[in-house]
This record gives sequence, structure tokens and C-alpha cells, in this order.
Amino acid sequence: MSVAVVVTVRNEEHTIDELIRSLLAQTRTPDDIVISDGGSTDGTPRVIQRRIERGAPIRFLACAGANIAAGRNRAIEAATGDFIACTDAGAWLDPRWLESIVSPLERGADVVMGAFRAAPRNTFERALGAATLPDVGEIKPDRFIPSSRSIGFTRVAWQQVGGYPEWLDYCEDVVFDLALRRAGLRFAWAPAAVAHYRPRASVAAYFTQYYRYARGDGKANLWPRRHLARYLTYGVAPLVMLAGFWYKGTWLALGLCAGLYLYRPYRRLIRTLDTIPRRERLLAVALVPFLRFVGDVAKMVGYPVGVWWRVRRERANA
Repeated sequence: MSVAVVVTVRNEEHTIDELIRSLLAQTRTPDDIVISDGGSTDGTPRVIQRRIERGAPIRFLACAGANIAAGRNRAIEAATGDFIACTDAGAWLDPRWLESIVSPLERGADVVMGAFRAAPRNTFERALGAATLPDVGEIKPDRFIPSSRSIGFTRVAWQQVGGYPEWLDYCEDVVFDLALRRAGLRFAWAPAAVAHYRPRASVAAYFTQYYRYARGDGKANLWPRRHLARYLTYGVAPLVMLAGFWYKGTWLALGLCAGLYLYRPYRRLIRTLDTIPRRERLLAVALVPFLRFVGDVAKMVGYPVGVWWRVRRERANA
């Protein structure tokens, strides 16, 4: 059975060629490649067109104004084949990525969860990858919510849940995944289907990313207890620290909680220390808690914005 790879892009002039190269080098050749562009204002379309002119089997869709969900849906509608594999610009794929996605689909799975791995290029990005991206070995398949930078599914499964939710600008893949789970479809885990992903290159870009993720959570009413716990933690922590001036054991308890919170990020970082210049290792260690804090603040700012958007939408539709 044939398989199509679909990609959404917008202003990815400096990353799209690397993704295309990795697609063309797959051990399992895609039968169809469809790239939808949500309205790039840089040279992204030119880069793709040059690849097409050189013989790459790519079909390009100009979808100006389409958000990520709409771009994916348009690409899937245009794609041929019964199996769909999704990835995103900004990533590049292990040579066995598509082979690893397709194999479980051919054996009867409805959805295949691929993996993604941080591919940092400097110390800041290594610290950010450790702070935010789980290692493949940490993933528990029965609870994993895959990113659409590395996922495969049957066309029937996509149709069954109504495709990606086009009313949502971010976290659309999470809502799509949860709909697939609720539909009782058969999931398979493919740890060898690795999409390499470069973490954000600056604090501002990282803050914006997690602000948008949390805003999407608020719009879709995702993880309210998790977000509430974050507000309670940061609301109570200053009081606990103040109490530490009178009760010395309080500081110990607070330190243990912080250690548990940072255990996995530091374990990931330690595994990559040999790739960090010696003079920058202390910086990497210091960056991890700072970046976790920045991410938490971004989520606490973004979530209520999304909630307010949802409330207004519900009122307008009442």
C-alpha cells in the first residue's frame, strides 16, 4: 500500500532543504510528498521549487492564511495513498524514519507514534533540550502523546476523527491525538522513527513557543489540573521560603522538591556533557533551572489568555 508524507511550512527558508534532503534519503521511499505553505514571506517556496525542478517528487500547495491544522488537512486531502506520515519543517529525519512508521501500519496499526530527539548546536540549545525534551527511553507508549513532527496514521483514522482541528492554532496535534485515542484506534510505538529537532535558539523564542503551547491548552481546555498545580506551586513557594526563616526543615523540603523537579533534565544534560566545551559546562548546569522557570512563566501567562479566548468563543456560540 502506498504512503504519503505531508509537511506544513511557513517561513522555513533556512530549514526546509535539510528536511527535503532527509526525506529523499529514506530507506523506504515515499510514494508521495505534499508540502503545504501557510503563506511564507521569505524564500521558502523558491527553495522547494528548486528541488522540484531538480526532479524531487514533491507537490507544493500554496495555502496562504492556513494555520498548521488547516495546512495539514489540505495536504492530506491532496495526498495519494492509504497511509499518511506527518512531519514538520525545522526537523530532519533519520534514514529509517519512514520505514519505521510504515511497518506497524502495514501490520494493522491505525496510528504509529514516532520519536523526536533534540539536535542542539550550542550550549544554550543543549541545556534547553535537556530542560524540555524527553529522551526516547523516558517515553511510556501507553501514555505518550506524539508530536505531528513524527507520526503516521491511516487515512481512515484521520477521516474518522474529522482531521486536525482547524479552529485551533497551537496544540492542534495534541487534540488530534486525543481524538484518535478516544476513538479506540490501535496505536503502535516506533522508537526508531526519529525526527531530529533543533531547540529554540534564544530565550525569547523559547518563551514565545511555550506561551503559544499554553495558550493552545487554554483554548482546548487541556490539562486544567496541571496548570492549576503550577499556579499553586509558584504561589505557595514564596510563602514556604519565608517560613524557612523560622523552620529550618522547610528549606530541606523545598530543596528536595526542586531536586525531584530537575532530576530528569539534569540526567539528560549529564549524558551530553562530553559534547559541551569544558568552559561552558557550568553555564549549561545553571541554565537548566533558569529555562524551566522561564517555561513555567510562559505557560502561566499563556494559559489564561487561551481560557479567556475559549470563554468568549463559547459565549458567542451560545
